[in-house]
Amino acid sequence: MEGLEPYEKELTELNDLIWDAAELKFREFRSAEAMAGLLERHGFRITRGLAHMPTAFLAEYGTGKPVIAILGEYDALSGLSQEAGTFRPLPRKDCANGHGCGHSLLGTAAAGAGLLLKAYLEDHPGKGTVRVYGCPAEEGGSGKTYMVREGLFQDVDGALTWHPGTQNEVMVGSNQANIQASFSFRGRAAHAAAAPQNGRSALDAVELMDVGVNYLREHMADYERVHYAILDAGGVSPNVVQPKAEVLYLIRSRTNEETRRLYERVVNIARGAALMTETEMTVRFDKAVSNIIPNRVLGQVLHDAMERVGVPVRTGEEKAFLGQFQELAGEERVLKDPGMAPFPDPELREELIRKDPSGAFLLPYQPTSISAMGSSDTGDVSWITPLGQFAAACFAIGTSAHSWQWVAQGKGSAALKGCFFAARVLAEGAKILYGQPDVLAAAKAELQKRLSGRTYRCPIPPEVMPRAYGK
Repeated sequence: MEGLEPYEKELTELNDLIWDAAELKFREFRSAEAMAGLLERHGFRITRGLAHMPTAFLAEYGTGKPVIAILGEYDALSGLSQEAGTFRPLPRKDCANGHGCGHSLLGTAAAGAGLLLKAYLEDHPGKGTVRVYGCPAEEGGSGKTYMVREGLFQDVDGALTWHPGTQNEVMVGSNQANIQASFSFRGRAAHAAAAPQNGRSALDAVELMDVGVNYLREHMADYERVHYAILDAGGVSPNVVQPKAEVLYLIRSRTNEETRRLYERVVNIARGAALMTETEMTVRFDKAVSNIIPNRVLGQVLHDAMERVGVPVRTGEEKAFLGQFQELAGEERVLKDPGMAPFPDPELREELIRKDPSGAFLLPYQPTSISAMGSSDTGDVSWITPLGQFAAACFAIGTSAHSWQWVAQGKGSAALKGCFFAARVLAEGAKILYGQPDVLAAAKAELQKRLSGRTYRCPIPPEVMPRAYGK
């Protein structure tokens, strides 16, 4: 689908603004307003402040069925500050965060797809409705899960999204469900030398919990993961017994049920740490996401759309730019780059990378039951409506998400080409669904077959509200 050229300047400015702002979860005020404002100026109906989140919005155009959702994100990662276009770690002086997962591009392409679909629906009145969902806090916040909990996808007929990556591919298979919770310990302060017997160390409790979870790792399933970060070590004075400490845990497994069981084991370890140190422990359930229900019908739709649009060609300058990052990564990491999703034929992937290290190729569509080890709140959407996802090559093959290298590349011409390609693919995929009701019906039938009578149960309890960490 052509027609994005009139919007490319606006979209470039939108990506630059979101990249520069680099706002963390639930605080993406400038980014969300910039994206919503652009769509509003082009005639979309905007609803702001959804699901108890000021930075969540819905942009809608058209009327009637089917309703096709395009999902956009715009949150950054803490601690990944980096100057654009540089080839060594060089933090910005004005911001401590960075777009190490490419969400500035992700949201920008969603807006671009919305603009293309508005033009399509103007030319085809009565074909249906397009909704661009502004989704905050994918990074550790589960923004979409809260939106699903509030019923914001109940009348959606199909959802399409993408993710910036190093290669062009449909994202097939499933991924992990997860639960995130913080564990706060309260003890009693005392002089660590003069009266240690009077102290009860909350920091000891955090450390004992961490040790206990490390022993748990031997007795978890191979596909399960547990990560943690100490949020509060209790102070900076070693001669004071720390009266408070807090640690944040992220627990992953294949399904919500398995994740819940593993989470309860972690909670029991925290109780044991509190018992050993005679401290009080409080657990605060922070957020959770469901595993993805894959949809091969929509996967094929997106692959067909990628073929129709055509993979962008790299210029010599872009190849040289990407090549400098690949030199830093080394040949082994370049050739073994796993992409954004499991692929059943890694030898073919490596062969294509050898032929074109710039990533200007399209991986064949090979559906698989392999589950990716990461997690995303798109999983909750996939339980409600058929969901299709793909990755577009924006970054140098061999570089990793959540790294300074991805931040540094996020405003370059190669990244923007991938972003504009993604916008066209999303729009082309939606156009197929508008024009072929039988395909959309097949996608819905596949979802119901995979659910096998199961109904969605939100993994976040109703009393838990969106909560931000950090600055």
